[in-house]
This record gives sequence, C-alpha cells and structure tokens, in this order.
Amino acid sequence: MAHDHALHNHSDGHKHGHDHAHDEPHTDPHSHGIWTRDHIFLGQGHSRAETRARLAALLTGLFMVVEIGCGIAYGSMALLADGVHMATHVGALGLAAGAYWLARRHAGNTRFTFGSGKFGDLAAFTSAIILGLTALAVAAESALRLITPGTVRYGDALLIAVIGLVVNLVSAVILKDSHHGHSHDNNMRAAYLHVLADAITSVLAIVALAAGYYFGLAVLDPLSGLVGAAVIAAWSYGLIRDSAMVLLDADADPDMSQDIRKTLEGELGARVADLHLWRLGPGHHGLIVSLVSPGATSAETIKAALRRRHPDLSHVTVEVAVCADCT
Repeated sequence: MAHDHALHNHSDGHKHGHDHAHDEPHTDPHSHGIWTRDHIFLGQGHSRAETRARLAALLTGLFMVVEIGCGIAYGSMALLADGVHMATHVGALGLAAGAYWLARRHAGNTRFTFGSGKFGDLAAFTSAIILGLTALAVAAESALRLITPGTVRYGDALLIAVIGLVVNLVSAVILKDSHHGHSHDNNMRAAYLHVLADAITSVLAIVALAAGYYFGLAVLDPLSGLVGAAVIAAWSYGLIRDSAMVLLDADADPDMSQDIRKTLEGELGARVADLHLWRLGPGHHGLIVSLVSPGATSAETIKAALRRRHPDLSHVTVEVAVCADCT
C-alpha cells in the first residue's frame, strides 16, 4: 500500500508530496512501517534457477575434462577448441550459480539500497566478456591450423564430439525452463547462451570431423572453428550490450516509459517534469517521477493508476507539485 508523505504548503500556493512503494499492509497508521519496505527484488523461481545452474555446471565440467584430453590425444582442433570453449562455459555457469547465491544471501543487506537483483546482470556482463574472449581464441587457433594443419584421428574424435553434443543438449534442457520462465534474467540468459554456444561448436565439430573421416576434407576442421567463433562473438556482443545497459541504469524499457508518460499526462492530466525508469532485478522495475498537477491529487492515486497498468513497478517514488495556474 502506498502512502503519501506530508504535504507542505508554500507561499506560492504549490504543494509537494512524496510517495514510496509499500507492499505490506500496516494496521497502525502511526507505525514507522508505513514509510518503510523491504528491497528484495529477486526474480521469480530464483532458487530453482540457482539449482539448475549448479547442475549444468557440474555436468558440463565433467565432460570438459574428457573432451580436452581427447582433443589433445587425437590431434583434433575442432574437438580441442570445443573442449576449451566448454571450459569457459563451466566457469560461466559457475559464475551464474554464484551470482544467484550472492543475490539470495544479500537480499536483505541494507548496503544494497535498491536490492541485490543486479548480481545476475553483473555475472552476465562478465560471462559475455569471457564468451567474446573465447571466440577470439578459437578464431586465432583455427586460423593457425589453416596455415599449419596437423594430423587428426577423425574416428575417435568424432565419437567424443557426438557425446559432447548430447551433454550440451542435456544442459540446455536443464536450463531451458528457467531461461524462459524469468523476466529478462540476463544471468540465466548468459548461462543458456554459453550452453547453446557449446552445442553449436559441437555440431560444427561433428560435421568437420565426419567430412574429414569420410571424404578427407581436412580443411573443414579449422574452418568449423572460425564459423563457431563468429556465432559466439555475435551472441557475446548482444549480451554485453544488454547487461551493460542494466548496470548503467539506462532506461529499462523506452516503450514502458512512454506509456507511463501517456498515462500521467493523458489520463490524469498532470505534466511530467522528470521521469526515471530503471531495472532492479528480473521482473522488477524502479520508478522516480516528478509531476506538476493543475488540481489537487495524491501520490496514492497516481501510484494506483500506474500499478494497474504496470504491476512490475516494484519501487516507486512520486513527487507532486500542485499548480492551478501552470499549463
């Protein structure tokens, strides 16, 4: 329930009011609780996502050791690149699980004035950088193999690549429900993209190794690494862009901001003097808005109108200046 701070009268006839989001009911109108609230902005199904990220990291890590070892033993660049790539994904999945744990652990920590929901976005940004560096490393090594090709044991390497693809698909299934169930959870998106990138490199490795084994097309082994690197780099760029915008408190949703302006100015007849909309965590937004109203109104009324249209506004601050002569 939202509550207005005291309205202050000024000699120019203006009034100013402030409102903050309050979700908990309070029976005592004189309790300090009417001005306070928790700042827990974790995504829906947070604990479940944390468990799935841990499981995917464990499964991927076990096979990573097998794939790197076999890539070295069999002389396959495609297999070795896939294994090294998988190693970075193990770290990224562990980072994702750690971010969920940190966000949960510090959910009630008052040092995080807008909650701990952005731990996931910080992990996603870091994972995206790792993903980009991995793409560069795979591309460089693949280019070197084009210049100086080596001996590849195609049959043995092909079997390992197929098993690797199966492991990647299982990990993707583990993460899929959490990925689609969260509201733009960049942390789970990063984990999911790492697994998909692994699956892509596994498919490319299988194609390249099969072509080398059956048709003697050795050049496809390093070429598959270059193609995989390009795909991974594209995903990395998109994730860096999106997670960075959240960390920089950019406008969380320009369409939503425009709709809020239309609601306030069109339906309530107020003029928006200042508006800030940003993301607090998966499925949670913060809003600070200053209004100039031609008639008496309350922050409670404004807040109720906004919440009806945008239920994910979890932390709202409203300032109202009443000015009958203002246009």
